[in-house]
Amino acid sequence: MTFRRPRKVVLLVALVTTLALLCCGGSVALLLYGGLADKDEPTNLNITAYDCGQDGPIDPNAKLPKARQYGTQQVRNAAVIINVGAKLKMPPRAWVIAVATAMQESRLTNLGNLGARNDHDSLGLFQQRPSSGWGTPQQIQDPEYAATKFYEKLKTINGWENMSLTRAAQAVQISAYPDAYAKHERVATQIVNMLAHGAANAVGNSLSMSCAQAGQIAASGWTVPVKAEVGSGFRSPERPNHQGVDLMVSRYTPIVAASSGIVSVVKCDEDFKGRKTCNVDGYPGKGGCGWMVEIQHAGNVMTRYCHMVQQPFVKVNQKVTAGQIIGRIGTSGNSSGPHLHYEVHFNNDRSKAGATNPVTFMQQQGAPLGNTGS
Repeated sequence: MTFRRPRKVVLLVALVTTLALLCCGGSVALLLYGGLADKDEPTNLNITAYDCGQDGPIDPNAKLPKARQYGTQQVRNAAVIINVGAKLKMPPRAWVIAVATAMQESRLTNLGNLGARNDHDSLGLFQQRPSSGWGTPQQIQDPEYAATKFYEKLKTINGWENMSLTRAAQAVQISAYPDAYAKHERVATQIVNMLAHGAANAVGNSLSMSCAQAGQIAASGWTVPVKAEVGSGFRSPERPNHQGVDLMVSRYTPIVAASSGIVSVVKCDEDFKGRKTCNVDGYPGKGGCGWMVEIQHAGNVMTRYCHMVQQPFVKVNQKVTAGQIIGRIGTSGNSSGPHLHYEVHFNNDRSKAGATNPVTFMQQQGAPLGNTGS
């Protein structure tokens, strides 16, 4: 069902807002996202998510947030999708899924029949097909109708709330490119935050529009890996080569996957002497991550979890969901006491060049670290 436009056209929409984040912290924001190109995700996304959607989505008929004139209709179509989801009392996670799906299917453009370039009889924002029972061509090209049909089908998917975005979208769309939706998740999250007052920071499966707390999954699809205070920070003056943050918590505390993804690494990391001695407590200067896991997520984001107390509970190539237990807190490897060393990397780059500050990144996903609340 996925439509691939043969001509590369780049849509750039920029939004700058100085509104402060009311519940989860934030900074001045700039949103840049691609449009009709295949590679339409920027490498460094940043938007302030002010509030958690309490004020509702922006009316698509009202004046949109300040943006370049080019691309206004695409943003308006996203606003329609979000508003329909709110009217149908679908939670914010559904809005993110729907916007990401329309980004993949049409780049948020209400496509008509493109003749020889058309994918069968697919039409509209979601490339729905009249021949498959989605409605008449005229109905499908009505963005509100098309979004309604998408949400109605999503409702019928058992357990969609806990699925990865790409699995949920594929269950609705039955696309020839089932893995294509994942790459849009980060940008779709940004768009929902822009148009719905930070709704992607709200609890994903709830209509309450309350900010996700520690242990809860935000509409962005992210959650904190462990409820703990942040100890040693990212590339601090004292530890400039510290590529993550240390989350201080007691031994045997469960560690969960911060987002859905595929496990790419499970191993006992060698210490500086080349030894694999992860089943005993480590010490400062020993070297190595001890028992560790790496997970690849949508948008080419990788997370790393170090110093587990025992062999992790997952295997390489295993699919995991946000909040799934992957291991337990320990102090193996280069460690001075029980804690989780947690890293976030862009572009699936395992090296220090790909590392980013996990505190900033997780805050932007609506799952701030250091929150010990229930």
